[in-house]
Amino acid sequence: MSETPAVPRLLGPAEVRTLAARLDLRPTKQRGQNFVIDPNTVRRIVRESGITAEDVVLEVGPGLGSLTLALLEVAGRVVAIELDDKLANLLPETIATYAPDQAAHVEVVLADALRVDAVPGPPPTALVANLPYNVSVPVLLHLMALLPSLRHGLVMVQAEVADRLAAEPGSKVYGVPSVKAAWYADVRRAGAVGRNVFWPAPNVDSGLVAWTHREPPTTSVSRERVFEVVDAAFAHRRKALRGALRTIAPGEAVDAALEQAGIEPLTRGETLTIHDFVRIAEGLAPEVTQ
Repeated sequence: MSETPAVPRLLGPAEVRTLAARLDLRPTKQRGQNFVIDPNTVRRIVRESGITAEDVVLEVGPGLGSLTLALLEVAGRVVAIELDDKLANLLPETIATYAPDQAAHVEVVLADALRVDAVPGPPPTALVANLPYNVSVPVLLHLMALLPSLRHGLVMVQAEVADRLAAEPGSKVYGVPSVKAAWYADVRRAGAVGRNVFWPAPNVDSGLVAWTHREPPTTSVSRERVFEVVDAAFAHRRKALRGALRTIAPGEAVDAALEQAGIEPLTRGETLTIHDFVRIAEGLAPEVTQ
């Protein structure tokens, strides 16, 4: 009989600091480096993500491996994208030490997640990550666009960003991230995370955002054109659409597009759904700038 694989050992504060000392690592704000030192938190992230042994998980910014090890308790395969070469080089050794039975199920990719154009191996089905807070929204949107195979995920981001991503139309924090994320997925808040689970402790609160893939809206115009309309609508918050959209199309074209979409000219972008923006973009299609 084959033996049951040993459960990975997770990193606590002492292990994280020992690994950092090996690299003479001084976490930098520029790369958003705040390492999770609490095993309960990474287990919670994995639990809330809903991943199973059938999932191929994409992780961005694995750092010293705290979340990676927790993912390996459940996932069938993990692909970890790391920008820092020192961290990327150490991670396989850490996994071999703390999760030897799962080491064959993880691949570390040295790359900038904002610039990757492919992921090695089977198409990933889930994205679970403690995203670098300074680039969390661009990374999330880039990967959602790049990898339609992603069916669900959970990311930890700055609390205010989590609120924006999950905001509904009409909310005070509803904006560009809310609308663009809604193109790809149903997004919801999945809880808060305290500052004391990180080393070093960040000066902002953190939040969990869960999402489930849905098919993009059916439309005759490109996603890029729809997003251009979204950007214009929110470029000047509190400004009515009739004025805001004149930065990308002539006034008469804007009026005609809004009428065709059934939207009042004095409506503000903060009240519109992604489907509203699609209808406006369709009406503006010949006029929208390239």
